[in-house]
Amino acid sequence: MPAAVPVRVRLAPSPTGTLHIGTARTAVFNWLFARHLGGAFLLRIEDTDRERSKPEFTENILDGLRWLGLSWDEEPVVQSRRIEAHRAAIAQLLESGHAYRCYASDAELAAMRERQQAEGRAPRYDNLHRDLSPAQEQAYIAEGREAVIRFRIDDGATITWNDLVRGEMRWAGSDLGGDMVIARRAAADAIGDPLYNLVVVVDDAAMAISHVIRGEDHIANTGKQLLLYAALGLTPPLFAHTPLILNQEGRKLSKRDGVTSVGDFRAMGYTAEALVNYMTLLGWSPPEGLGERFSLEQAAAVFSFDRVNRAGARFDWDKLNWLNAQVLHGLAAGELRQRLLPLWQARGWGEGAGADVAWQEDLCTLLGPSLSLLADGVDQAAPFFTAPEPDEAALALRADAGSRGALSALLERLPEGPLDAETAQGLLAEAATAAGVKKGVLMKGLRAALLGSLKGPDLLTTWLLLHRLGSDRERIAAAL
Repeated sequence: MPAAVPVRVRLAPSPTGTLHIGTARTAVFNWLFARHLGGAFLLRIEDTDRERSKPEFTENILDGLRWLGLSWDEEPVVQSRRIEAHRAAIAQLLESGHAYRCYASDAELAAMRERQQAEGRAPRYDNLHRDLSPAQEQAYIAEGREAVIRFRIDDGATITWNDLVRGEMRWAGSDLGGDMVIARRAAADAIGDPLYNLVVVVDDAAMAISHVIRGEDHIANTGKQLLLYAALGLTPPLFAHTPLILNQEGRKLSKRDGVTSVGDFRAMGYTAEALVNYMTLLGWSPPEGLGERFSLEQAAAVFSFDRVNRAGARFDWDKLNWLNAQVLHGLAAGELRQRLLPLWQARGWGEGAGADVAWQEDLCTLLGPSLSLLADGVDQAAPFFTAPEPDEAALALRADAGSRGALSALLERLPEGPLDAETAQGLLAEAATAAGVKKGVLMKGLRAALLGSLKGPDLLTTWLLLHRLGSDRERIAAAL
């Protein structure tokens, strides 16, 4: 269905930490919605928390979005550079009477909350300074008190909106915690640092944001922000509140659950394709025919909010691992090599004969079908680059006389030059016959000699790859 206004959505992360999986999922839903309707996906860096905001976190967020393939359409807006526009909006609210200066001290506010708690009431500002007389205000100034600026909230108001995920929403003004602080403490003739709900409204209006798509933990903020839109004479966007990501116990996914940062998933060996695919499924049901394995572009073609769930989405590691394996199994050998090569090089692998591109691609062809994570491509490649320490089963087999005799016979027949599969099969048969053992005994012994284990990928392909490096002879000899 075509949108009534140009679609402009935004992701507004705070650079107070690395890119969280919840923020990334919000980015995915924004991107899909914008691309589905031919709209714009924008970024705003909400760095007004001066103490906790760090440039390195901003770069981490931008790098994570790029890695995920979530391109944005305009230069990111940096919120801290717009503080004068925020203060101008607050001045407008003061002038219109929608906001006022509150001189209540921290000690007075703490005592108020203690009384409310003792009486079994929910904490809220009691609006005590809402209608100070000029004389009362001058008295507080004379005491040297600084003032926050509060926005008037009518307890009798009812705030409603049609949420694109949850349908009609109603919020009572009395449930919003009293008059809302929109600027921190400052001298009586100044406006302190503007706060979240105010700056979000001003910036979304300035950026012509048509739809605000964010987590359900912002629903109460939406009620407050709609009051601010009205007081400032601004047209509000449409809202869509998506379900939270939950852990296996049904609680909001947090740092206590371990991996929550996109960078952590990347370091563990998950691919961007699998991660964005899985994040799309966290709260969205694909239409029939799309299946569970799809690209961002395929999802964007059919994305709509009527298929976004209201209930929280539980994080399922098995599903993510399956999706990641599907991505890796579908990669051509050359593409898999490009992804594994930096991991190999970080271990000091891939030099000398092992640096041959064709050899590395053949290794990827061998290992690819068994990978679930890119990190598996490091573990499974290790014995091809460095001679492994034999495990107990391999050591036991090396002590077997029949196995040792067969390996010795194979070593005598091993050519210095190239070796193909047909010739290798013939050598195995000859060596086993010469040693008087079954071919299977020699095969097990050869695997133990080459890989230091009785487990591993296809033995013949493994042997041929190691022979091309010239390391099969050394390993067989070392096993005798």
